[in-house]
Amino acid sequence: MASGNDMKSHNSTYTGFLGMLKWGTAVTIAVTALVILLIA
Repeated sequence: MASGNDMKSHNSTYTGFLGMLKWGTAVTIAVTALVILLIA
């Protein structure tokens, strides 16, 4: 198993990953909607 120090690093990295995933998804949806509106 991971030591306590590894878990702190893991939690920090995972939190950053989830934040990037959330914002990346929102931006992708916004760009997709914009492209659909421009084409329609």
